[in-house]
Order: sequence, then structure tokens, then C-alpha cells
Amino acid sequence: MQVVILGTGSPIPAADRAGPSTLVRTSVGDLLFDAGRGVLLRAAGVLSGAVAFQAVFLTHLHSDHTTDLNDIITTRWAMSLTPSPLSVVGPVGTAGLVAATEAMLGLDMGYRLAHHDDLTWRPDTVATDVTDGVVFQRGDVRVVAAPTDHAPVHPTVGYRVEDGGRSVVIAGDTVPCEGLDRLADGADLLVHTVVRRDQIEALGLPRLLDVLDYHSAVPDAGATAQRAGVGTLVLTHMVPPVQPGAEQEWIDQAAGAFEGEVVLAEDLTTIELAPAAH
Repeated sequence: MQVVILGTGSPIPAADRAGPSTLVRTSVGDLLFDAGRGVLLRAAGVLSGAVAFQAVFLTHLHSDHTTDLNDIITTRWAMSLTPSPLSVVGPVGTAGLVAATEAMLGLDMGYRLAHHDDLTWRPDTVATDVTDGVVFQRGDVRVVAAPTDHAPVHPTVGYRVEDGGRSVVIAGDTVPCEGLDRLADGADLLVHTVVRRDQIEALGLPRLLDVLDYHSAVPDAGATAQRAGVGTLVLTHMVPPVQPGAEQEWIDQAAGAFEGEVVLAEDLTTIELAPAAH
């Protein structure tokens, strides 16, 4: 497996960080987790894209994780030579989001259908609401979902991808919880969104202070990884943005609670996981 952190940003726009999104390249093709701003631009940087995605998985329906779902739907439809249904998996509410997105794209669809004689079908997105258990299985690849805790955003889910004896967990936005512990148990890699509690408290802005009660601080993510026996912890979706020269501070906070490898991701950070030895 190969894991590419396509976008590491947060709702705060940053010139060098796209919105939250992770690509997991498996033996059956590319799986996309979340669809933050600029996702297809970053995917193009690793020669992937909407037509290549075998499925899209949403951790939750906050706008910063879903804003470019419309771009994926449109681009896959307009660039496919034959009908190519897109599978979108996510927490309860995902089917409604997809329906509303396609309704929003109605005018654009009409323009393209009128202009291209060989485009005779509309997007055929297959949306599936999930809560817990196996949500995708093809060949040697299995994706398992479990509930996470991002209240008052509810429901939310994380995912575990298994392939070739290796496992990758996408936490999404969450505080430490039983569902994430279950997904992360013994995983090779945990991709975890994080905030800096110390910096946010020092800033003292109410809108930022609010994020502390439904995101994991860096030491929280480290403790989750340690508790689960994870091999590598990847920090992403950093709030506030990482300041130049301060990268080691983030890593050190995680390492204080976690004995494994810590990676502070940048956009297009890529991690290779070789098949497990038999």
C-alpha cells in the first residue's frame, strides 16, 4: 500500500496546504478519504484523479472535508467515455449530501449534455450511509468503519484499510474514543487530525477555543497511537497552521506520548507500506 496525504490543511485557507484528503493506493486501485478544497489538484500531482478513484469515503460532513466532492462528481462524469458510477461512502447523511450536490450541479449538467453529443448520461453516484463494520471489500482489500466522536457533529466515522497484511487507519476529526481505538488496534499507520491546545489557548479567540472540545490535541493523538500499538503516526489537518521552523515542536508533543515514528505531514507526503512478510 501507498498512503499519500493529499491535503493537510484546515478550514483556515493556506497557500501551501489543500483541504483535508488522503489517498490510499491499494492492490485494487485508489481509495480517497475526504474531499477537501483542491483535492483533484493534489491528486493530479501523483497521477491520480476522479476517474481513478475506486471509491470515495467521507469521515464526516463538515464543509472543509466535503467541499470538492462536487468537483469529483463532475470531473469523473465529464471525463469518462462510458457511464462510470462513483461510489461515495460516509456517515448517515451522505446520501442526502450527494443528492443535494447533484441537484446543485443541475445547470452545469444541462450545459454539458447540450454541448457534447457523446455525453448521453447523467452522473450516477452511488451513495451509501454507514455506521460500523465492513463497508468495502474487493480482492484483498477490506475497508472497515467505526463510529468516532466529533460531537456536536454526529454521526462521524473513521476507517481502517487492510491490504496485503498491512493496515492504515484514517481517523478523521475526533476526540479519543472507543471506535477509533478499535480501528487503530495494531495498525501499521494512523493518519490523525490534530490541534495545538497550547497555542489555541494562548490566542484566546472564542471561535478557535471552540475547536478544542471536539478535536484531539497532539498528545491525545499520540496517546491513541500508543494505546493501539500503532507503528507510525501521521499528523495532519493542523490547527493553527504550522509555523516555519516549528515543525519539531509538533512532533515532540506527539512523541511525548508515543514511542513509534511520528510524521508531520505536508501536502503530498507519501508513505510506502510493503506487503507483510509471510
